[in-house]
Amino acid sequence: MARSWQDLTKLCGSSSVTVERVRLDDGETAIEGSFELPPLARLSGEDQIFVIAFLRSHGSIKEMERVFGISYPTVKNRLNRVSGQLEFVETDPVPSQSEVVAQLKSGEITAAEAIERLSQ
Repeated sequence: MARSWQDLTKLCGSSSVTVERVRLDDGETAIEGSFELPPLARLSGEDQIFVIAFLRSHGSIKEMERVFGISYPTVKNRLNRVSGQLEFVETDPVPSQSEVVAQLKSGEITAAEAIERLSQ
């Protein structure tokens, strides 16, 4: 019997969770190991619902005020609290010196590009 993420949240409460076995829906493939839940899945059920509502409202704080019946400062405070629980994902990381040297050696970048990247 498949259980929902809500069931898992109720069972675990505020305890951290490590997944040790994952079975694909095809029923024939299972993977065992130690897997952390993704950051959004580690939020409380209430916070997950809040994030979903925020996304569904296209980030409209005014719509969040209306849906939850709360004030602008309350919405902002809750967003700040939830975002504080999530790691920032670097979308354009600065390459390390060894990465730049490897790119230069492989011919992916020129010496001038390597100098520019190293001076950032």
